[in-house]
Amino acid sequence: MRLLHSKILGTGQPLLILHGFLGMGDNWISLGRKYAENGFEVHLIDQRNHGKSFHSDEMNYEVMLEDLDYYINHYQLKNILLIGHSMGGKTAMHYVMKYPEKITKLIVVDISPVKYPPHHYHIFDVFEEIQLDLFKSRKEIATEIENQIKVKAISNFILKNLFRDNEDKFTWKANIEVLKDAQEELGEAIPAQSVFDKDTLFIKGALSPYIQKRHLAEINAHFPQNQLVVIKNSGHWVHAEQAPEFYKESFSFLKK
Repeated sequence: MRLLHSKILGTGQPLLILHGFLGMGDNWISLGRKYAENGFEVHLIDQRNHGKSFHSDEMNYEVMLEDLDYYINHYQLKNILLIGHSMGGKTAMHYVMKYPEKITKLIVVDISPVKYPPHHYHIFDVFEEIQLDLFKSRKEIATEIENQIKVKAISNFILKNLFRDNEDKFTWKANIEVLKDAQEELGEAIPAQSVFDKDTLFIKGALSPYIQKRHLAEINAHFPQNQLVVIKNSGHWVHAEQAPEFYKESFSFLKK
């Protein structure tokens, strides 16, 4: 097994945060610092094929939850609080079904335990169409991405994956080819009949379509001790779009 990369902040009860598809732990750095200032040991984890973690041709929830378990065992973590956004929320949900004794509370951010069809093809088109070796600066690449993706939040999200390698060439942090092919598997539902009966908070962005009314029966079946909070004026990246309100709701749940 290979250890996932992480940034660890603060001391106290361990709080593990799993980013979404094409994201990385650093997406949560501002919130992570706030949690750390208020009594938590925060682990901002890069999942496989993302951020600074290892690349692999295998990309499914079975291996991702085992990555997480290896990480938890490596750091000998106990009494764990777990937050997962989008794909990270699915990883977290799969994990608590297999290892419920290791997690004290769960927060799932803007994702349901249901199956989702692949829907990121337009983002992968941008990754594939931009020939990074033709650009001399990050600013030039940013302009090109913004020309293709008109939504500022999404273009910024893509740009965060850009870095210079050891040869000073631009490249992507995420394993783009593998992630594109894994979309079907990463949309899969939580296994039928599986139940996590500890406190669980679902946080939905009011403008996001990811958690729908028709999903509530599935949520209640898998997570009988759940509550749902809807945060106004926010889409899928609710933790970034409405960070103060997100922090207030999540911190209140974690501390009670």
